[in-house]
Amino acid sequence: MILGFIGADHEVTGSCHYLNVNGKHILVDYGMEQGRNYFENAPLPVSPAEIDFVLITHAHIDHTGNLPLLFKNGFRGRILATPATEALCQIMLRDTAHIQMTEAEWKNRKAQRAGLPLVEPLYTMDDAVGCLKLFETVDYLEKRSLSEGITVRFIDVGHLLGSASIEFWLEENGVRKKIVFSGDIGNTDKPLIRDPSYVDDGDYAVMESTYGDRFHLKEQVDHAKELASIMQETFDRGGNVVMPAFAVGRTQELLYFLRKIREEEMIKGHPDYEVWVDSPLALEATEVFKNNLLDCFDTETQELVRAGINPIAFRGLRTAVTAEESKAINFLQNPKVIISAAGMCDAGRIRHHLKHNLWRQDSTIVFAGYQAEGSLGRFLQDGAEKVKLFGEEIEVHAKLAMMKDMSSHADQDGLVRWITSFKKQMPSQVFVVHGDNEVTDSFCALLKEQHGIHAEAPYSGSLYDLAAGQWIRKTEGVPIVKESAARRVANAVFERLLNSVTRLRRVAEANQGGTNKDLARFADQIDALSDKWSR
Repeated sequence: MILGFIGADHEVTGSCHYLNVNGKHILVDYGMEQGRNYFENAPLPVSPAEIDFVLITHAHIDHTGNLPLLFKNGFRGRILATPATEALCQIMLRDTAHIQMTEAEWKNRKAQRAGLPLVEPLYTMDDAVGCLKLFETVDYLEKRSLSEGITVRFIDVGHLLGSASIEFWLEENGVRKKIVFSGDIGNTDKPLIRDPSYVDDGDYAVMESTYGDRFHLKEQVDHAKELASIMQETFDRGGNVVMPAFAVGRTQELLYFLRKIREEEMIKGHPDYEVWVDSPLALEATEVFKNNLLDCFDTETQELVRAGINPIAFRGLRTAVTAEESKAINFLQNPKVIISAAGMCDAGRIRHHLKHNLWRQDSTIVFAGYQAEGSLGRFLQDGAEKVKLFGEEIEVHAKLAMMKDMSSHADQDGLVRWITSFKKQMPSQVFVVHGDNEVTDSFCALLKEQHGIHAEAPYSGSLYDLAAGQWIRKTEGVPIVKESAARRVANAVFERLLNSVTRLRRVAEANQGGTNKDLARFADQIDALSDKWSR
């Protein structure tokens, strides 16, 4: 009965944890690392072909993005998730595969021009489609037996549509243990989805700590009023409101607020304003939200649905699917809100809308989510006067605004509330994961010193014996040594040299049968070149 730590250990992304029970190999999430990585991840303890089950806490790519890679490398087991998570994965994993293939194609065009070796995408659309066929859905609160001695249950954790904590009841060689994986714990009083549910007992808990050192505002923000004020000021100036937003989750929250703004006629003097959603992925995700209105939404939203009101649709809502429709938005003269991905402005159609609006003093760029260090969104937030988009330098004259406290993550108080809800049986050991290096350690210290909870933050590669209650192996973090730009260039140039040598051999073989005089001259030229560069 072994617990293994693979990904998102002293890091925030790339979530992956491993269980070995009664000879069955189980993964909880298999996510893609995003942004900067600080530590090396240990390999899976067994080959992908030996994995029997993968259980998914929610659909975000840092929890699911490597599933197609697992399939590519031989996995043919079962993937379990809530119905809403499965529906979101159907669109998100296809989208990620498309990105992998598009990026590889772009890199290969550059490589061919430079005489460099071609690259393969991390995985293809076929790999994504293949792994999606392995999904099975499990309803909230349904107990599901996976195998002898292994039973699981998914609990709504309020982070994203379909998100869950997962309870495992395990029995091996007469020893029974319960372990709970928190998944990403949601914030409270958010639109659309329910507040987190809590678990009250367990022998062990693996819990996230993303916001383990942060606090949300004590007073609840009226986001509809906040956004309406920005829209009113911008429309009065004659400009557009441009909102970078993640396609899944954040876009639907914004539509909820915008419906309220339209319904309550909070914008004065601009009756013809439109709201454009310009993201094919966001449109597909919005359909998933609509199809799960009663299964996953909070009481307030369900009351709207029962009254015949779609909580994320309203008069003046427009959608752009094709590239031509997207481009046409910027030539419309009426006041408008443009919601487009990606949320940090590093890719997607949002960059086109920024190109058309950043230089305008009358427009406003509204950030409704965290902007990571190094992203275009962060550069803008930090006061960049100029940015480069599509090879063109754009001066920043638009007004920038930040919506307050929009996070879907529980803050420190919310995390403590989750773990202290184990009233019947407090876990004897809490494993703190899914947080920055310093945050995981400081949150462990908080749990120990203020709440008397035994907590540790293991590094990737650590193994724990759940039956015996002791460590099999505790590793130290292995920092990733970042290769310098100069070193990368040097390696690429050397690779080009080796490719030239290979080409020379092919040319030599093609000259077989030539005249002795020509072959001798060719050999002399090669020998002279070799003598020149011999070291």
